[in-house]
Amino acid sequence: MVDDEIRILKFLKSNLIALGYEVLTASNGLEALEQFHACHPDLILLDILMPKMDGLAVLKEIRGFSMVPVIFLSARGNVREKIAGLDMGADDYIPKPFSPDELVSRIEAVMRRFRPNEPKIPDELSLGSITVDFKAHKVEVRGNVIYLTRIEWLLFSELALNADRLLPYEELLVRIWGPEYRDDVQFLRTWISRLRRKIEEKPDNPQIILTVTKMGYVLKTP
Repeated sequence: MVDDEIRILKFLKSNLIALGYEVLTASNGLEALEQFHACHPDLILLDILMPKMDGLAVLKEIRGFSMVPVIFLSARGNVREKIAGLDMGADDYIPKPFSPDELVSRIEAVMRRFRPNEPKIPDELSLGSITVDFKAHKVEVRGNVIYLTRIEWLLFSELALNADRLLPYEELLVRIWGPEYRDDVQFLRTWISRLRRKIEEKPDNPQIILTVTKMGYVLKTP
């Protein structure tokens, strides 16, 4: 847990330890990176505004070599920043102030997506003009490698693994972001639009990621 407000660190640490978590703390970005390399945590709670190195810079550094789950904690709560943080590779974003109960709920939702008891995923999947390499987290479309952010990768993976099957809005939202996002359909539409701009030849006339009106999305294979 990384935050330059020591009072918040102590308060949240005591609450999380009481629930059985092991908690390491850091008060700035550089210290956070040192802790990360030394201890390899299962999840990072990361403030944005910090001295020496802010949370966005820390996340960028970490994403260069690790896909560890990251939850942003920030006093900034506007939608644009929320999207920007998630687009950089964060797994969730919690605006301050928040309750310890909400924090624990978000932690558990993120961790459920990364626990190793999920069904076996193939190493590679070919879907017409698309090849998905699940081991390398790489997508090729018409022979070109497409860079996807962490959230885009998780969302596209769900669609690819369930190709030609309708995935309802609620199911996708819960699988990728957790149950607290189940009704945020506009949030999902924003990410689908981002995916289409990278995957589709004509994003305004999609032929791969199709919308089923008022129901959900389906990745259509040839």
